[in-house]
Amino acid sequence: MKRLHLLVGFALALTTVAAVRLGGWAIVTVENPPEYLVAGKPVDLDFTVRQHGVTMLRDLKPSIEAKSGMRRVAGTAWALQRAGGYRGTITVPQSGEWQITINSGFGRSRTNLLPLRAVESTAGAPAAIQEPERGRLLFAAKGCVTCHVHGDVDIEGDMKGAGPDLTGRRFPAAYLEQFLADPSIKPPTAANGMRMPNLALKRTEIASLIAFINSERKLTSR
Repeated sequence: MKRLHLLVGFALALTTVAAVRLGGWAIVTVENPPEYLVAGKPVDLDFTVRQHGVTMLRDLKPSIEAKSGMRRVAGTAWALQRAGGYRGTITVPQSGEWQITINSGFGRSRTNLLPLRAVESTAGAPAAIQEPERGRLLFAAKGCVTCHVHGDVDIEGDMKGAGPDLTGRRFPAAYLEQFLADPSIKPPTAANGMRMPNLALKRTEIASLIAFINSERKLTSR
């Protein structure tokens, strides 16, 4: 009987992995990620949910929350008129470092923003961040971490390993600019048959991501 239970448990685990790999995963892309938060002031985050990074998912029931140490607060989220589009709003109650998580409502697919500094409402805006740091924040917020690993971004995605590990790699900026704007220029990966999805990145976002990926690293061939 014990062996039967182990076999059933193993089968369920395989089923879960297969569901994630075949259809139960999505990329959550935040369209307007903040660079800092203001305590007591709500922040709105628009985001898009794409199954396999391609198909816009409608009629989901997403949720949003923020965590700082042992404290956790919940916000609200709802669907927008555009296909795959949603909005979440959340208010952090005090200053400090807060990490926002958006749960898509599609399986366990979600996005974790990198921890953001929250300032008091009476304080002035923090100094502008440098371009590589902005790119690091975008690497999480845009959903790159769903498939890619980078040593400077401590977030693990559902499809970790589906894309190459980018830690310590560097690419020609002109190539990255073209590829991030239109990933279809590169054929699917031979190892898994997957192609990087087009996340409709803005030119300014692409520039920040290039600055982060190519920051002080040795040039490697693609």
